[in-house]
Amino acid sequence: MENEIEIHFIRSQGPGGQNVNKVSTAVHLRFDVNASSLPDFYKSRILKLKDKRITKEGVIVIKAQSHRSLEKNRNEALERLCRLVRSVTAVPKKRKPTQPTGSAKKKRLEWKSKRSKVKALRSKIREG
Repeated sequence: MENEIEIHFIRSQGPGGQNVNKVSTAVHLRFDVNASSLPDFYKSRILKLKDKRITKEGVIVIKAQSHRSLEKNRNEALERLCRLVRSVTAVPKKRKPTQPTGSAKKKRLEWKSKRSKVKALRSKIREG
């Protein structure tokens, strides 16, 4: 998978004095999901994600520039890519619909009949 990742070093944005103008410490990582060696199941799950880092062509673009060191930014970009890929490997459990217990059903019916009696007592008494 290492050879499928494109890494370019670019100049960081923001303040930093002369260093920011001379040294390319920011990392621009590109990973083409469709051309990768990942299993098709994971590819389709990654492409279904609603993530702004994934282009329409299926390329993951990650920019890391929070550190002043090139190596730290490179490691951070790779870690973010790993986290994104790992997030689709966990298959969510299917929800099993539950049913109320027998005692819960009984309590509910008792409560309903109690409320019904209370409301019946509020009504006007008919003569005749």
